[in-house]
Amino acid sequence: MCNGATSGGMNASAASLNDSQVVAVGAEGAAAAATAAGAPDTSEWGPPAASAALGGGGGPNGSLELSSQLQAGPSGLLLSAVNPWDVLLCVSGTVIAGENALVVALIASTPALRTPMFVLVGSLATADLLAGCGLILHFVFQYVVPSETVSLLMVGFLVASFAASVSSLLAITVDRYLSLYNALTYYSRRTLLGVHLLLAATWTVSLALGLLPVLGWNCLADRSSCSVVRPLTRSHVALLSTSFFVVFGIMLHLYVRICQVVWRHAHQIALQQHCLAPPHLAATRKGVGTLAVVLGTFGASWLPFAIYCVVGSQEDPAIYTYATLLPATYNSMINPIIYAFRNQEIQRALWLLFCGCFQSKVPFRSRSPSEV
Repeated sequence: MCNGATSGGMNASAASLNDSQVVAVGAEGAAAAATAAGAPDTSEWGPPAASAALGGGGGPNGSLELSSQLQAGPSGLLLSAVNPWDVLLCVSGTVIAGENALVVALIASTPALRTPMFVLVGSLATADLLAGCGLILHFVFQYVVPSETVSLLMVGFLVASFAASVSSLLAITVDRYLSLYNALTYYSRRTLLGVHLLLAATWTVSLALGLLPVLGWNCLADRSSCSVVRPLTRSHVALLSTSFFVVFGIMLHLYVRICQVVWRHAHQIALQQHCLAPPHLAATRKGVGTLAVVLGTFGASWLPFAIYCVVGSQEDPAIYTYATLLPATYNSMINPIIYAFRNQEIQRALWLLFCGCFQSKVPFRSRSPSEV
């Protein structure tokens, strides 16, 4: 009887295995027939493998797309593997949003900070604030409400925000350069109007760059045209990188001219006093060093990502994109320190905000951008 029972059990197991194989083959056939009939292939834009989601070296680039892999747990529940790189971007966005929200609040609540320089700094802080919020919202929507449409909107929002940040940095550089040649008319209404027009132009261009993928310039319909940042196309990313190189080149040229003017002024002082006094020499070196730090920080943050967007491809591991994109976000984290918190008027406004009893006998003095 044991032999008969054993034989019967083996036959039942074999029959069950055959049935499962038939069901699997039938499911694959149905999926192939649906794909041939024109139904979308959900595996194409689905979550990548767990190794690629965690930044593995061999998986295809799944940057800024659904990087989480749904895994079946022991009890049949779906567990989401959160990409640690996305966590880092979200943390970076939180710090960026907090810093720049403080700067925006200070400038908006302090009537003395209404000069052209602080209008430009406020524009930069607003752009970085939006970029930080965009990184947070992208993380939330990516893991809570995964959707191609939402992902496309978030990527467009981030492109517009970071483009506005870079454009505001260019506007600050231009304003610094012009203030050296028009110091007497720097505080006129005409200058303030020109600053507002300059910012309107930079924000219009930034919004246009962000709307391009939303209006159809994306690779959702043709995956072969994707760049290292899905769902942006290679041509769109090339346009963004080229624009950055142009902005960086203009800033480099203007800062070199600013350094030349500073040294020329120092030389004129030396001729008048028959020697360059140590305080003037130290101030000149400090000013040139500050400009070098400003430009060096901007280049070190954005150049790796801009270069990789040109030379990289969607087949490269996603870790390359994350490793170059994360330092780019640090630029928005450093901007408030360089352009706002080092300024004495901003520091006074901070004291007034956190300690209302503080009263300074020294009136606000809005310095020119070249002094910041």
